[in-house]
Amino acid sequence: MKNKNILFLPVLILLTFSSCNQQGDVVQVRFDDIEDKETQTLSIMKTPFGTVDNKEVFLYTLTNANGIIVKITNYGGIITSILMPDKNGKTGDIALGYDTLNQYIANTPYFGAIVGRYANRIARGTFTLNGKRFKLAINNGNNTLHGGIKGFDKVVWDAVEIEDSASVGLVLTHLSKDGDEGYPGNLKVKATYTLNDRDELRFIIEATTDKPTPVNLCNHTYFNLAEADTSILGHILTIYADQFTEVNRELIPTGNLPPVRGTSMDFNTSVAIGAGIDKVQGGYDHNYVLRKQTGELAIAALVFDPKTGRQVEIFTTQPGVQFYSGNFLDGSIVGKKGKVYKKHYGLCLETQHFPDSPNQPSFPNTILKPGNTYSETTLYKFSILK
Repeated sequence: MKNKNILFLPVLILLTFSSCNQQGDVVQVRFDDIEDKETQTLSIMKTPFGTVDNKEVFLYTLTNANGIIVKITNYGGIITSILMPDKNGKTGDIALGYDTLNQYIANTPYFGAIVGRYANRIARGTFTLNGKRFKLAINNGNNTLHGGIKGFDKVVWDAVEIEDSASVGLVLTHLSKDGDEGYPGNLKVKATYTLNDRDELRFIIEATTDKPTPVNLCNHTYFNLAEADTSILGHILTIYADQFTEVNRELIPTGNLPPVRGTSMDFNTSVAIGAGIDKVQGGYDHNYVLRKQTGELAIAALVFDPKTGRQVEIFTTQPGVQFYSGNFLDGSIVGKKGKVYKKHYGLCLETQHFPDSPNQPSFPNTILKPGNTYSETTLYKFSILK
């Protein structure tokens, strides 16, 4: 993000489904070819999901003509489910989450949510801006994480359904008032989800402010391409980065950007997540410095599950991606359909600016100024490899 003339770029999540033939060429997999597929049409369905702070919460089910189903709630802007087939044509849910709103309220490690006003950590919950020191809400040891005690993941967003001949979707808006969790400025945020018959799920997020303020927004979906039937340690991961942000024991950046080549942090050559995780204290929870130009929409990471054939390619305009290997999942969370989420049963690839950037002058700037618009692009491309 630049201080001035910030480009107005959409955040985009794109889902496509394809497979490879014996020659390795990508072959489109149509849901029409899957047995027992019910006839589908492009539609959006709204159902009651509960109430929070006397506000109604709904679950929006987006379905396209090919049978792709994405479920989103206006509580936290959470993607609760993403349904896609495996290499045998069996449709399954690849996103961790809950069946009920009360479960999300009671205990959730940000499953599928929009996190902000600042994704990731800010050291000691403080930063200085234009000579003034700001004190934020502390919610992660001595630090601030994902916006504070009541971040964007814990508010009810206003929602409007949208539909035309090409797509169905949801527009979510939220006003974070001046002083919320200690952040300056009234921040207006707009997030738009759309699904079309080209099997694309788009997520566009924008923000404006009336005072300079740190902004770093991302979606925090936990993926398990094996539907949380096993851990993600067997998933094959590629991250297109030459450096990562070194952190201390509190996961706060030291300011150093060590090279990854030849270390257990190196995913430039596709490797199983479990291959080197024992050499990383606490497991992976690190921001990778992407190997691309600032603002360029380029590939950031790729994850593949050999068991199911499901693959996700992630493209972004953001300068970093936080790889989190589900280290704090401990078996105490019972998710959808009674599945127990044990350690490493989900992974996150959070496209973002770097942690603690307001306190790290050498990191890419995250201060949004009045008159500019925050906007970033992330693209998830889903495919099936046989």
